[in-house]
Amino acid sequence: MAKELTPKQIVAELDKHIIGQLDAKRAVAVAIRNRWRRQQLSPSVAQEVTPKNILMIGPTGVGKTEIARRLATLTGSPFVKVEATKFTEVGYHGRDVDAMIRDLLDASLHMVKQEMRQPVEAAAAASADQRLLDLLLPWQSRTRELSAGEPTHEQARDAMLIRLRNGELDSQQVDVSIETKSNIVGMLGAQGMQIDPEMESMFERLVPARRENKTTTVAQARQLFRNEEAEKLVDTEKLTQAAIERCEQSGIVFIDEIDKIASTGKEQGPDVSRQGVQRDLLPIVEGSTVTTRHGPVRTDHILFIAAGAFHNAKPSDLMPELQGRFPIRVELSDLTQADLVRILKEPRNALTYQQIALLGVEGVKLTFTADAIDAIAQIAFELNKKTQNIGARRLHTVVERVLDQISYCASESPGKVYEIDARYVQQRLQDILEDEDLSKFVL
Repeated sequence: MAKELTPKQIVAELDKHIIGQLDAKRAVAVAIRNRWRRQQLSPSVAQEVTPKNILMIGPTGVGKTEIARRLATLTGSPFVKVEATKFTEVGYHGRDVDAMIRDLLDASLHMVKQEMRQPVEAAAAASADQRLLDLLLPWQSRTRELSAGEPTHEQARDAMLIRLRNGELDSQQVDVSIETKSNIVGMLGAQGMQIDPEMESMFERLVPARRENKTTTVAQARQLFRNEEAEKLVDTEKLTQAAIERCEQSGIVFIDEIDKIASTGKEQGPDVSRQGVQRDLLPIVEGSTVTTRHGPVRTDHILFIAAGAFHNAKPSDLMPELQGRFPIRVELSDLTQADLVRILKEPRNALTYQQIALLGVEGVKLTFTADAIDAIAQIAFELNKKTQNIGARRLHTVVERVLDQISYCASESPGKVYEIDARYVQQRLQDILEDEDLSKFVL
């Protein structure tokens, strides 16, 4: 958790997944540590300490989203990513911008529910097993007269329970009755109707749950029953309160493409819409109360991280009030060819390791030589310079093209060994690279 990690430790953890961008890592690390520091203050002082929201400036594919996402995972914080541009569409103005906070609360609810379910999993599993036994060996049979040497109903259930827990009955078919809720709100939303959160909550209370009969395997029924029993054992009120508190105190909202709603000073056309979206965002970032179907959520201490390439606009093109709510500015640099080499080799989730693992499932052994990685990085770097710069995302396209034939035939080649070197990389990409027009479309 955040209180166990110093800024240096946070940066060190982020370094395991993201190459470079030290300034951005330091900024988010300090912001998270300051959040923990504020929580150690007296309530009267802590209330006055606002989060230092961050504005990341840099081209696509350099790690802006990944830094925020990894940070949230590292600190156990509810996290949601939104695109600022979606709020420029007709019908997305005003209170619809509040949807980012409702999404954040949903993420917090899911996180807290998983934590609260862990202590009751054993009890839920035991209850689920008893329900399955009732289906497999109905209690009505206990009234039947037993023949000599026949086990009692209790003995039969005990024997059946052992078989059940050993997985011997997993493929057997059973008829189950599962509680389901009518998703009226979802259906209305799919038709374009916007439902007020209080009205949504009222619908949920008014529409009764119904039971659905279905035939499934014992293995699937066990999981369905465990979920139902765990839901009964979790205190819904405590769950909601804990989720709202975590959302308010630890939530992180990542607003991408904020440069797309920057105004260039015109008083008509798209700029009017952009200014409207900025005005809608301002109170949320400043600190306000958002109504949700689970209760009100304060946004005063939620950490907002905004990001944008700012190719055609500047941070100063944002509303002065909105600019002031993002006091920490960090610029992320373009990725060099050396950075791309490191991205292919160093992170725990490096693309080369992913490909080796995927083909290993088919029994294929794949290796990359050092010169192959250099060649892939060089090609990706040159393509980023010649065409649109999409950063590390270009590596995915190049690697997939290099391994296309091997991936296609891997299922029929178990036990085969492939060594990818620079020569193989050039062979696979030569025709495309020589045709500059084609490379723009394919790579």
